[in-house]
Amino acid sequence: MTKDTFLDNAGPNTKLAHIGYDPRDYHGFVNPPVVHASTVLFPDCATMERRGQKYTYGTRGTTTTDALCAALDHLEGSAGTVLVPSGLAAISIPFLAYLSAGDHALIVDSVYEPCRHFCNTMLTRLGVEVEYYDPEIGAGIEALIRPNTKLVHTEAPGSNTMEMQDIRAISAAAHKHDCVVTMDNTWATPLYFRPLDFGADVSIHATTKYPSGHSDIVMGSVSANARHWPALLAAHGAMGICGAPDDAYQILRGLRTMGVRLDHHRKSALEIARWLESRDDVAKVLHPALPSFPGHEIWKRDFKGSSGVFSFVLKVGEQAEFKRRSHAFLDTLKLFGLGYSWGGYESLAVAVNLSDRTIRKAPAEGPVIRLQIGLEDVADIKRDLEAGFAAAASIR
Repeated sequence: MTKDTFLDNAGPNTKLAHIGYDPRDYHGFVNPPVVHASTVLFPDCATMERRGQKYTYGTRGTTTTDALCAALDHLEGSAGTVLVPSGLAAISIPFLAYLSAGDHALIVDSVYEPCRHFCNTMLTRLGVEVEYYDPEIGAGIEALIRPNTKLVHTEAPGSNTMEMQDIRAISAAAHKHDCVVTMDNTWATPLYFRPLDFGADVSIHATTKYPSGHSDIVMGSVSANARHWPALLAAHGAMGICGAPDDAYQILRGLRTMGVRLDHHRKSALEIARWLESRDDVAKVLHPALPSFPGHEIWKRDFKGSSGVFSFVLKVGEQAEFKRRSHAFLDTLKLFGLGYSWGGYESLAVAVNLSDRTIRKAPAEGPVIRLQIGLEDVADIKRDLEAGFAAAASIR
């Protein structure tokens, strides 16, 4: 039995500790070396002419970036993975790979806001017609598919408001019309959800988040099934957008502990979410793993776990007070940082702007606040949030 065969039946943390490299390839060293490269030399003109060797130029990958891609392919069950400099690039590259002028794309309305900006600016300027759809549409998405619809983009849970999507039903409907289905799976990681197993063709990640885990690397990955891998690889090469080897090394290093970290994030976030749900100053908690959440049954059916990111609605009442109360809450926090992104070891909080939504509008009960529950002790997290609630209540 080879190591790869053994890992096929291993647990998630065992896989994370061993995938993506073979120490025998690196003289026994347990981590692959960081290979910096632009120029790669060829032994002769004939080899250069036919590109007859594995590595040809730095933008086409090195042993370091290949190690991370191999690890991600193992986690995703994908035919191939490309690395890019950010999560947004991980969305834009497949869009450009599969869409052309005159095509129609269906994008979930709860999408990551920078994705919407890319669609509304770059894609529309290039002649792609973009239409947003309700995240809970399920198989009903077939009614929106036109003869020129080429791509359906999904994200579950949805950014900020956490709407769940029935990926299998959406994929089945889209594939009847030969549409490619892409999914931003950053929230769950392939440990808790594998999009390709549920019919999606392309899995997108901001590896900036949980794979990195330390708020110091910006990178994205795109993994595709066998049918859609060639077009993705061609677009990636044509655009010359690649992930740096130093960053790939750090992400690969972060993967080794991602399972352990993610489990801690999951447990702490659920405890905080249940605690928030019991409070009178919280209108609702938006967390898919809570039975009260509208998409809970889909999450329970399809996902293996939940991560550390969710939102809640601060009960305010008067819309004129939304900003003042939310700012008072956030400005009082000491443990929580005010910052974008998530997936690192520290807790973060941010006021959510839903003004870009076209279908799923902001809740009327109060402002939405998104939390990233870090690796701190839950008692300390609660104490910090208590101070925030007291500050919000003091606003008159």
